[in-house]
Amino acid sequence: MGIHGLSRLLHDHAPHALKEGKMENYFGRKIAIDASMSIYQFLIQVRLAGGEGQLTNEAGDVTSHISGMMYRTIRMMEAGIKPVFVFDGKAPTMKGGELAKRKERMKQAESELTRLQQEGGSAEEIEKQQKRTVRATREQSEEVKTLLKLMGVPVVDAPCEAEASCAALAKANLVFATGTEDADALTFGTPILVRHLSMAEARKMPIVEVNLAAVLEGLKLTHAQFIDLCILCGCDYVDSIKGIGPITALKLIQEHGSIEAILKKIDLTKHPLPEPFPFEDARKLFTDPDVVDPSSLDIKWTDCDVEGLRKYLIEDKQFAEDRVNKAIERLQKCKGKNTQNRLETFFGPVTVKRAERKPDPKAVKGKGKGKMPAGGSAAKKMKK
Repeated sequence: MGIHGLSRLLHDHAPHALKEGKMENYFGRKIAIDASMSIYQFLIQVRLAGGEGQLTNEAGDVTSHISGMMYRTIRMMEAGIKPVFVFDGKAPTMKGGELAKRKERMKQAESELTRLQQEGGSAEEIEKQQKRTVRATREQSEEVKTLLKLMGVPVVDAPCEAEASCAALAKANLVFATGTEDADALTFGTPILVRHLSMAEARKMPIVEVNLAAVLEGLKLTHAQFIDLCILCGCDYVDSIKGIGPITALKLIQEHGSIEAILKKIDLTKHPLPEPFPFEDARKLFTDPDVVDPSSLDIKWTDCDVEGLRKYLIEDKQFAEDRVNKAIERLQKCKGKNTQNRLETFFGPVTVKRAERKPDPKAVKGKGKGKMPAGGSAAKKMKK
């Protein structure tokens, strides 16, 4: 779910923190990607494209997530990106309420989808409900892990939220950025967030890069205050306060500095708190999340296991042999790109200097052949 209304808030109040680009802009970059979010996107895309369901093999097993992850990962690597896929662990206890709500919304969506299909609902209404009925399973995550390992792509199992561990890798400089659609990766402190990485080409949209330092500068907040802002907007751990939307939340944080100070100032009869409202616990989950220890990781990109990949895709998952061979061929060609580094790896960040201004012709005396510029007499004296 992420943070309610944060994207619009950033567009309005910190537009300089957002930068659009293409996949090729990230040549040589290591990016930690929220794997569960990517799997969900592939399931959604295929469901909507097909209209009726997912890609399946002869046994009826869904293969949309495997096909999508394979081809999109190859495309990233062809662009010179070095992806690290991070998988969710156990959800925090505080997220239980949100997960229960999601299950209930899914049941309602399934019921509504059936009604719309029987009564001839509009394509837009049907698409909306289809999105709500899609969920990535634990089994699908394990299948994608197997695929990625055979492809030679590093896989990380997070103890808890994947985006929190992605942020930890970015803060430790093991990767350049976190790749996810959930803006709460910024709340967890990733210096750079990259959105639309997994679906930019399919949906013909630019990749959006969000710089946390520029976000804080634009919103005029410290990171601690930004965390409180995200909690007030509404996150996976607590609901928002009635009558306080993102714009009001930003004004209140800018004025009072913390949730505790705000609660002393606002009229709680007009703005009743949700029950419960454990904002301090939510704050701790953002400031001190359960994440993988970056120092314990040995992140490496290796050659793909050709025979293992062929067996897994052709024999186990019944993919077409020629299709798999072509994918492996593309994957093997990526090896050279993934061993190259960006220039700043060797020389540091690239800086652009302003060109030196040329002398003003009007300030030059005796312009022309045989004439000496101003200061020439002094040069003559020096010669003597």
